[in-house]
Amino acid sequence: MNIKDTGHITPIDDEQPSSYADRLGAGYAVSVSQGFKKDNGQFFTPKKIADFMGSLASTGKKQIDILDPGCGTAILTCSLIESIVKRHPQIEDIHLVAYETDCNLISLSEKSLSYLKDWLSKKGIYFQYIIHIQDFILDNYGCLNRSSCFSFESKQNFDFIISNPPYFKLSKEDDRVKAAKVVINGQPNIYSLFLALASRMLKDDGEMIFIVPRSFTSGRYFNLFRNYFFQYVRMNFIHLFDSRKDTFAKDHVLQETLILRAIKKRSSDPKIIVSTCDGLHDIEQSKEKKYLQKDLIDYQSKEKIIHLPTSNKDELIIDLFKAWSGSLNRYDIQISTGPVVAFRTQEYIREIYENGSVFLAPLYWLHNVAKMEVIYPLSKAGKGQYIQICDRTRAYLIPNRNYVFLRRFSSKDDKSRLVAAPYFSTPNNPYCIGVENKLNYIYRPKGHLERTEVMGVAALLNSNLFDAYFRTFNGNVNVSATELRAMPMPPLEIIKKIGKELIQLNNFSLENINKVVNDFFELEEITV
Repeated sequence: MNIKDTGHITPIDDEQPSSYADRLGAGYAVSVSQGFKKDNGQFFTPKKIADFMGSLASTGKKQIDILDPGCGTAILTCSLIESIVKRHPQIEDIHLVAYETDCNLISLSEKSLSYLKDWLSKKGIYFQYIIHIQDFILDNYGCLNRSSCFSFESKQNFDFIISNPPYFKLSKEDDRVKAAKVVINGQPNIYSLFLALASRMLKDDGEMIFIVPRSFTSGRYFNLFRNYFFQYVRMNFIHLFDSRKDTFAKDHVLQETLILRAIKKRSSDPKIIVSTCDGLHDIEQSKEKKYLQKDLIDYQSKEKIIHLPTSNKDELIIDLFKAWSGSLNRYDIQISTGPVVAFRTQEYIREIYENGSVFLAPLYWLHNVAKMEVIYPLSKAGKGQYIQICDRTRAYLIPNRNYVFLRRFSSKDDKSRLVAAPYFSTPNNPYCIGVENKLNYIYRPKGHLERTEVMGVAALLNSNLFDAYFRTFNGNVNVSATELRAMPMPPLEIIKKIGKELIQLNNFSLENINKVVNDFFELEEITV
């Protein structure tokens, strides 16, 4: 890596520190490969976003302590301090603790913060900073496991914690995973560990301001984290971007992100502000709306899923779902993940049907499932459509009964997150089938799903109504079985009636499904 290219980047007369930090970051970004940035989850914060995040902070103190746990060129710290100094002229003393593990960035962090110190000195404000060239998680993980990490003199608590943490998944063998196991269930993303630690390192009146992916708002892998996080803080501000592509466009990141501000749980403010914009170009004209926290987050639930409406339509849809008391579990309906893991059963998967001494069952993959249709067989390289029935595969096969197949993953650019299809057993089918691991299947463990139930559930999951509701809390491409088990459902009789009407119409187009579903719930005003 050659950072000599940044040596010529020096401050301009009367330049804002955040502008200088931004230029340093831009110079560094072109000196490293896209692969390096991706591997390290290193995406530099655009100045407009840094300024927006900085504007969320306010204080009545004369002396403040700030933590920037992944500082880069310190643009977030600079924007935060600029905003505070501009709006709170009583500030006299600022202390900063920063962390940065990329040795190539340290000299730039130092240049940025040194200029910030000079800039503040001219305003009569004392600024002291320290940059730790250490891993933030490994240096502070003790905070996660103690009733109060601040009984130890070596740890400091902060008025403001501001961060654009790295985003990437950690392996089970990573030391950070072992150190932070109290908030980990499954394969964690490193950004959630930054959030968890920050929630324990605030002063009683402190604020944390982060920009992170939306994926933590739901899903089994983040459930333990959400329960931990909300023990200590409450979010009182969330900003959403309608565009996936615009936020970190320079780094070619296609990721749903949000900005959050959180304060200590003991705060009495019951409200949360949800702010929205399309992207960077209109962030300064963001629209805001206040909600009661309990309307967006059920703190009494086990899942603590976060609903984030971005329009009046979303609010009406959330209210409709809250009015339903049913669920798949209450109707004795279960959802499971397909048990066939291809690499474990490869020797038993066949491309071509064989007769004779080898007995084969159909094998259904994600690509076999479209909206309201199972397309089988559908040849695709490396995706054999049959699996051998034998003693070694019986544990991977399921009885051939009526099911709803549901894709576990959607493409980032899919118009719909939920793609489901009805599957009906016929007398001519084998007694068992294979369902690959990237599909969920919905079934009744003790008994069978009636045809009207299969059609009704499949239609609801494919409808624009359910897709819109799902998007209010799901910020990634995964369709979690845990979320669907907990998702409110209308009365079972209504589900059967929807299925019956579609069977009678014999028209399973998406247009027809939406019409039938909307008519049942009188949703014309909501869905227009």
